[in-house]
Amino acid sequence: MLHHASLEIKVDDVERTVSFWEAIGFERIDEPEPLARHVTWLEHGGTQIHLIHTDAATVPALGHVAVVPAGFDEAKRRLKDEGFEVEDARELWGEDRAFAIGPGGHRVELMRAPPP
Repeated sequence: MLHHASLEIKVDDVERTVSFWEAIGFERIDEPEPLARHVTWLEHGGTQIHLIHTDAATVPALGHVAVVPAGFDEAKRRLKDEGFEVEDARELWGEDRAFAIGPGGHRVELMRAPPP
């Protein structure tokens, strides 16, 4: 079971990045007090995204997090309505997929269903 993925983000992108993940269905949760000034945490269904605040954020060119949002079409619509880039991708396993680009450039794969 994957507990969390950590993504580096610029300090100026924190709130916009939270909006991005909330559009997918994640909710902000409390961070441990010793880390609270340096991170923002979100969670959905027991999986967490840890946003690490740094002025030297790095983003992999192809690496990405993949999620199966509760409402695939609704998540895509919410992201687009919030002004985020969302691009449909080729189907795999007979299911729709898309890639959304977060404020710092992180690619997030949206999957209608997990692989069989």
